[in-house]
Amino acid sequence: MSFASFSDFLAMGHHGLYVWTAYGICLTVLALNVAAPILARKRYLQQEARRLRRETEK
Repeated sequence: MSFASFSDFLAMGHHGLYVWTAYGICLTVLALNVAAPILARKRYLQQEARRLRRETEK
């Protein structure tokens, strides 16, 4: 598929809003799938460190 200009490429034959929204949602979901386990691991390690500190203080 060939486009005459960059704005034609962005418009995607009048389907640009749908196409770019779909790409945006897909990239957002992929980013969340990467970030969620990283943040969960960090939170888990902080909780375990707090638990160990409480246990050693007793």
